[in-house]
Amino acid sequence: MRLQSEVDELVKALGGYWKPFEMLAALVEETGELADAMLAVEGVKGRGSKEALVEEIGDVLFALTCIANHYGVDLGEALKATIEKYRRRDLFR
Repeated sequence: MRLQSEVDELVKALGGYWKPFEMLAALVEETGELADAMLAVEGVKGRGSKEALVEEIGDVLFALTCIANHYGVDLGEALKATIEKYRRRDLFR
């Protein structure tokens, strides 16, 4: 996946990847920020903007991409496998 390579180049230029559990902590933190942005957009918690939501989705994707790169996982292939899993499991519910 081309974007994975871009993330890899950027992270290496910035000094390299964090330790695995530090990357996990970053993903959890960014997921919490995404939850806050979603609550704001839905009007549950203040007011939010789609721009803020897009930014938080990007942050989650970046953190997840760092983890995938560390473990040598192709995100495109992982997503394809998951889509197929859902098709087999849930298509005829």
